[in-house]
Amino acid sequence: RGDGLTMANQIITIGRQCGSGGHTIGILLARQLGLPFYDKQIVEEEAVRTKLSAEFIRSHRTYFGGGQAVGYGTRFNSPERMGSQFIDQLQQIQAEVLLEAAWQEPCVIVGRCADYVLRDREDVLRLFFYAPLQDCLTRAREISGEPEKDLLKKIHKIDKYRADYYKYYTG
Repeated sequence: RGDGLTMANQIITIGRQCGSGGHTIGILLARQLGLPFYDKQIVEEEAVRTKLSAEFIRSHRTYFGGGQAVGYGTRFNSPERMGSQFIDQLQQIQAEVLLEAAWQEPCVIVGRCADYVLRDREDVLRLFFYAPLQDCLTRAREISGEPEKDLLKKIHKIDKYRADYYKYYTG
């Protein structure tokens, strides 16, 4: 681009379909560019601000990682609960943490409606990763070790929840 912006002085947000590899690509991109990578660190900061345990907050979000798949739709963080005062407060705190991280330095942020939270900034590169379902299943199976039949349901559930969550908090 002719405006002097480079990827090294931008904020990069990554949205992704479950199992698409977007999280891994984000980590690799951050390493390659020498930028901080924010994902689970956002939860740690939320925990500090809310005085809730990071484990409590983490248990109500989803990710495939550490050999364990944690599904959306828990009793606290289900599509039916979006809009509840508790969940809305957590979302607001998360947005504040994202804004502060982005103002401190260029970085890569995965998920958490970061593209929307940072929508007023001109230095944000917004990426979304998706993949064919079979590729998503293969990647999820490699990470979690679960049977394909179970993973198919989880992937659909997680993608639906992410879409509902995104739509609810971004309009």
